[in-house]
Amino acid sequence: MKIVIIGGTGLIGSKTVERLRSKGHEVLAASPNSGVDTITGKGLAEALAGADVVLDLANSPSFEDKAVLEFFQTSGRNLLKAAAAAGVKHHIALSIVGMERLQGSGYMRAKMAQEQLIKASGIPYTIVHSTQFHEFMAGIAQSGTSGQMVHLSPAYVQPIASDDVADVMAEVALAAPVNGTIEIGGPEKIRLTDIVPHLLKATNDPRQVMADPHARYFGVELEDNSLVTGTGARLGRIRFDDWLSRQPAQKKSA
Repeated sequence: MKIVIIGGTGLIGSKTVERLRSKGHEVLAASPNSGVDTITGKGLAEALAGADVVLDLANSPSFEDKAVLEFFQTSGRNLLKAAAAAGVKHHIALSIVGMERLQGSGYMRAKMAQEQLIKASGIPYTIVHSTQFHEFMAGIAQSGTSGQMVHLSPAYVQPIASDDVADVMAEVALAAPVNGTIEIGGPEKIRLTDIVPHLLKATNDPRQVMADPHARYFGVELEDNSLVTGTGARLGRIRFDDWLSRQPAQKKSA
């Protein structure tokens, strides 16, 4: 089977490529650096020739509202057009748990637009909604930082390890399209205001966390269920503290 992974050199992409190649599949890790650009369309037709499955793991270089919407709409249209022309049998995209509940965020609106394009394309598809990755917790802390205080919503999160995400993406790539959405999340639900202090302590970071129900998460206020999975979700194995204990010693965050 030939599988093309858009964003195949990124965090999830590189791990998914490794898993699928180990099973004997022909996997193309596509990115602008390899001559495949979903924004300009350059190299797409050549990359997708003979492909059975496409995984779209690309992400916008900018999170500004207009730029991120243009990225996902342009990239999505170009990729779906090339996939249809190549006769791709399964289009897979990685998206975000709670995306539809957080439409006050420009990024989440852009992901909604991407999903709508996929659903309307006529190509059999699977959309994977994932919770935040363990690796993104530092960025979440930074987004709420003012001086030496980190202002965060006390809402629940359910972080998942990138290794667990890659396991699922590889499995989905080899399975039949569901023509719908599946949810994946970490093995535990924990409040943002409880998990971030673990990270700060482990990285010898002196910042203090302050709970604020009105603190915005990338532009939107959260409720307890905003970022966690519903019933029937597939759960990863790796808990945040276990993942954190395996990370190399880190310096204080910038």
